[in-house]
Amino acid sequence: YPIALEGALKLKEISYISASGYPSAELKHGVIALISEETPSLFIAPQDAVFDKNVSNIEEVKARRGPVIAVGTEGDTALAKICDDVIFVPHAPDLPRADPHGHPAPAPFLPHRRHPRMRCGQAAQPRKKRDRRVRGLRTRIR
Repeated sequence: YPIALEGALKLKEISYISASGYPSAELKHGVIALISEETPSLFIAPQDAVFDKNVSNIEEVKARRGPVIAVGTEGDTALAKICDDVIFVPHAPDLPRADPHGHPAPAPFLPHRRHPRMRCGQAAQPRKKRDRRVRGLRTRIR
């Protein structure tokens, strides 16, 4: 979901096209009414625990004649059969569920998303306070 939001934001910034990011579970809660032949949908559908639900949602969009572009795992033949276009990415190994302290494992993209926020949020703060926060954030990211 955070990747979908970031992708929608970048599309808006670069092309001035209206875009929104939604979790797949929310497709049937109003978003499906926006689907038409002129509105492409981009699905991020790697081979994971919710892959079958993503395929079901893609079929819902295709039933309404909406064009579908998917980002899927290399070697995935199911997406190639039902989508108009597929962008294949290499398989990423599953992360451990939690660290030794019981915290959930971060997604591989999480540190990259934190850095711009960290710099923007700290720009107006005094130097000493900023240094302390950066040190604390670095220990939490690792």
